[in-house]
Amino acid sequence: MSVPDTKPARKPRRLGLVLPFALLILAVVVWSGFWFWTRIQTGDRMDQAAEALRSAGYEVSWEARSIGGYPFRLNVTLTEAQIREPSGWAIATPRLESEAFMHALDHWVFAAPDGLTFTRPQSGSVQVNGRVLRASLGDTDRKPPSFDFQGLDVIFAPGPGAQPFALSSAEEVAFHLRPGPEDQGAMFLGVTKGQAQFSGMFARIAQDGDVDLKWDAVLSKMSAFDGTDWPSAVRNWALAGGMAQIQEAGLTAGEAMIGVNRGQLFVGPDGRLRGTLDVTLREAPEALEALGAGGVLPPETADTAAAVASARQGADNVAQAAITFQAGQTTLGPVAIGPAPRVY
Repeated sequence: MSVPDTKPARKPRRLGLVLPFALLILAVVVWSGFWFWTRIQTGDRMDQAAEALRSAGYEVSWEARSIGGYPFRLNVTLTEAQIREPSGWAIATPRLESEAFMHALDHWVFAAPDGLTFTRPQSGSVQVNGRVLRASLGDTDRKPPSFDFQGLDVIFAPGPGAQPFALSSAEEVAFHLRPGPEDQGAMFLGVTKGQAQFSGMFARIAQDGDVDLKWDAVLSKMSAFDGTDWPSAVRNWALAGGMAQIQEAGLTAGEAMIGVNRGQLFVGPDGRLRGTLDVTLREAPEALEALGAGGVLPPETADTAAAVASARQGADNVAQAAITFQAGQTTLGPVAIGPAPRVY
């Protein structure tokens, strides 16, 4: 009996093996093209934004720019970057690093590893260095945008010829800005374990103790906060009825403390603060006498205010009072203690 011949086995199809690799290569080529296109667009948009700011009176410059981060991020690094707005406020850094993921190009993270310098219009520059100096920016289509800044182990050093800065160092400096409902914005500023400069009013008040600051407020009419520079933006905001509703605030310097229980603030046509803060004062006489000794308040005004605070405080050295800003003056209870702070 003969055995029938078996059919030869089919050669395996190679398409099943090649197709996945071909699709992967195609995906890499398409993604690479998209990344390089986005890289070019990012550079062009930066140039356009810088030119728009220059047309509005800003000074914007950088010495060199590199854009990398392939394949899943965009990393933009600027050297010798600086920006100055028309009223004189400016910020500069030897190296600014920024990063965004390709799937979230509306959210950027920034770092200044070599420190930065900010310039005050009337008081000069301050060099800022720290173990960490970083920030993030998002929701740029809203007012205000989402912005966060954090500095750890921060050192403040006034530049040559500049006026002193309130702090010489701080364990942490934090600033947060958030958009909210009904044309509102939330703002938080915090300083933890700060050290006052070795001379001046804060040093006298703190007496080598830590300076802690907290300022938590809700801002209204944020869509009106717009202008070519800081003064015009504040004016437009104030004219629209913008106000700051204080949620929680306080300043502790050594044994002295000012705690804000509640209050509303706005800006008058003269650029100075207006409004009232209900405050709790601890060791207020000592703090006010330090203001007089430091030349911030006239000695007779400081003595009168210290006497008022001393009369109001109880056995625990705590007093309740109101700080009012009006007609260009600051009053503690019934006593004028100096000019109201100027915003612009």
